[in-house]
Amino acid sequence: MDRLDRLRRLTARDHLLLSWLAEHYVLSTGQIAAALFPSLRSARLRLAVLHSLQAVTRFVDVTTGDRQYLYTLGPLGAVVYPTQYNDPRRTDGRDPRSSVERTERIIGSRKLAHLIGTNQLFVDLHAYTRTDENARLARWWSEQHATAVYGAVAAAATGPGIRPDGHGIWEAGGREVGFFLEHDNGTETIGTVLRKLREYDRLAAGGPRYPVLLRVPSRRREQHLLDVLAGVRLAMPVATGIHTEHPAGPAWTLTHDPAPRRWLHELPSDHGPENPATNPHRYPGAASA
Repeated sequence: MDRLDRLRRLTARDHLLLSWLAEHYVLSTGQIAAALFPSLRSARLRLAVLHSLQAVTRFVDVTTGDRQYLYTLGPLGAVVYPTQYNDPRRTDGRDPRSSVERTERIIGSRKLAHLIGTNQLFVDLHAYTRTDENARLARWWSEQHATAVYGAVAAAATGPGIRPDGHGIWEAGGREVGFFLEHDNGTETIGTVLRKLREYDRLAAGGPRYPVLLRVPSRRREQHLLDVLAGVRLAMPVATGIHTEHPAGPAWTLTHDPAPRRWLHELPSDHGPENPATNPHRYPGAASA
């Protein structure tokens, strides 16, 4: 089968999946099934077809005990989406010469488990929209994408720019909430977390005021952060949550107002001034997912 025939066999859902793999590097079988398919079996069947078409590449997940397949762009997928974010280890690294090299970088990245954890929040939100017709994940940007757009704005205010693990815009309950994600595995010191939050404050000076979501692995880690941040004045709202709680629901605790726990769409959010020099939300094409 030649390339044109294989391209013709790709559906709209296939293209959405490939665009996600182009920007977000890697997704598990379970994540793909939850976000895009009616069942795990139907996801596996279609993924087997996409693998045979070389649209995706798969390898066994060795970061957890379930040993499910993880998927990245295959040679055909890289033809369709050739210029997306290509290296999970370095934002300034050279582009990979092939989809094989790109996959090798992802497999060999020390950030692999972190990437899967980061992507889980957005997968959960996308899956939620399938049960609520009034909810929508209007934007899902990777670390590299968000850093490229917002990092320069924060750096212009003197100092390093932000490097969120992800950025999204969530629509639910009649509200639109932008947010930055910091996926915390409990390995960073509190001092490092505080330095990151100060960088977000520089962005708030002239750009949007989106809540920073500190998503942590345990209630103990969350409480430690809440205790430390209770006396810290921050320009950007900060909310803590636990990995195992659904991100769309009442899973978030604002550090400056710790009760009650809030739904994601209830968090304070401000797109900021309509100034394209300081607010990327208003850039042409910025609202694309």
